[in-house]
Amino acid sequence: MMKILLLNGPNLNMLGKREPGIYGTQTLQQLEEKLIEIGNMDGIEINCKQSNYEGTLIDDIHGAMDNGYSGILINPGALTHYSIALRDAIAAIDLPVIEIHISNIHAREEFRKNSVTAPVVIGQIAGFGFYGYELGLLAMKDYLRGRG
Repeated sequence: MMKILLLNGPNLNMLGKREPGIYGTQTLQQLEEKLIEIGNMDGIEINCKQSNYEGTLIDDIHGAMDNGYSGILINPGALTHYSIALRDAIAAIDLPVIEIHISNIHAREEFRKNSVTAPVVIGQIAGFGFYGYELGLLAMKDYLRGRG
């Protein structure tokens, strides 16, 4: 069975409350439940974690291989734009990682257009709302099955 780790970074615990015009009205729990349901239909185990702390996310990334994960889907939140430590953690592991953003970071404020993590992931999905997570799962599945 394929096992995927879903990591959500700072402030994503506020989905449904935080700037609904940008991030929508669904909660993180609803997003996670939907992705788990989709994964289950295809024999993929999805484990979800969210943290507002950079070090916790780094520890989760470091432990992913030892915990039997096949790949990581990550929305680093604001850490996308400045966390060299998170970038280095992704680069340090031998697992495919896909970066996901709910909004189109390239169409927002200037500081959001830069991703320090993008060069060390296999791909980036941005601007499709919660559907971007489903696209990320599909892309990861295809990549791991040799079609990506």
